Amino acid sequence: MATVRITAAPRSVEFNKLGFVGNEQKYIAQAIGNAHISGDGQFTKLCHQFLEEQFGVQKALLTTSCTHALEMAAILLDLKAGDEVIVPSFTFVSTVNAFVLRGAIPVFADVHPDTFNLDENKLEALITPRTKGIVVVHYAGVACEMDAIRIIANRYGIPVVEDNAHGLFGKYKGQYLGTFGVMATQSFHETKNFTCGEGGALLINDPDYIERAEIIREKGTNRSRFFRGQVDKYTWVDIGSSFLPSDMLAAFLYAQFEAQEWIQNKRQRIWTYYNDALQGWAMDNGVQLPYIPDHCEQPYHMYYLVMPSLEHRTTFIEHMKQRSVGCVFHYLPLHASEMGEKFGGKLGDCPVTEWVSDRLVRLPFHNQLTPFEQEYVVDAITEFSV
Repeated sequence: MATVRITAAPRSVEFNKLGFVGNEQKYIAQAIGNAHISGDGQFTKLCHQFLEEQFGVQKALLTTSCTHALEMAAILLDLKAGDEVIVPSFTFVSTVNAFVLRGAIPVFADVHPDTFNLDENKLEALITPRTKGIVVVHYAGVACEMDAIRIIANRYGIPVVEDNAHGLFGKYKGQYLGTFGVMATQSFHETKNFTCGEGGALLINDPDYIERAEIIREKGTNRSRFFRGQVDKYTWVDIGSSFLPSDMLAAFLYAQFEAQEWIQNKRQRIWTYYNDALQGWAMDNGVQLPYIPDHCEQPYHMYYLVMPSLEHRTTFIEHMKQRSVGCVFHYLPLHASEMGEKFGGKLGDCPVTEWVSDRLVRLPFHNQLTPFEQEYVVDAITEFSV
């Protein structure tokens, strides 16, 4: 008699899960053995070298978070109270907070209904004589339309900053994201493709910003010049803060960088499985799947669904929760938030942002997700009907 094998469902499928992919523990132990676990040790320098060589940027500086990298960018733009910075409303609050902390006024831009990136067709109308910066967010690691955005920015002499928290290794027309603006920020938060728990980086493409960036990152001192032997002592020369991560975090991150090929291949397989398996179900239920323009190469940061309505999304998340699958919604419209209203925002200003914010739901997606778990997630999804 044939044996019937019954495979039990997983106890749960988490939305995100940290996992070791290589030499993380070995390198942390090495950092401790080096007796240098504060900032800018051996592994910090290795991470800087990796980022600079991989992406061809003028300078890479690790920070304690992407938020801190954005705050450094805001200082480097030399913003004054009353200056305006154009930002998408569909983004994480750090994108805006960094500039508000410098006294700038956020001017909220709406997004495209397919990529959820800043709509470059609506950009020029938002520019005023007070506009001192344009911040683009490459949502899900899919590039904004950087050619058009840079043409507009150059026409008015406005610097562009890329919030590339989602987009490490993504490309636009063959060029890496993070290399288009005068500066770009990266995130190595626990939910990102490459992580050290909490961490970030500032990538600098305009060399005019490099020396001051080093000063700001070192509490406003010229300590970096001292270590290079350019001055015989260092002192306080500018505003700044302590933006350096521990070298133990850099050790963890460098191990992840070493596993770049494995991580990216794994995430591509996860994304492709979702996309292939859900096409028919999505069409039958009026659900929108991610859109990747032909000229964009994504880094496979996330997979999401756009449900027909807020009610359908709420019901879907509860359906998945009952099957022990973690699914989450994403950004709330910043222009319509309590703080956004203080800067003049109101419901109706960014209708596409409001539309997608009510409908988007993210599926489990992390480097430890197994084929069995993903198959279970897809089965749970296809049990749901709109």
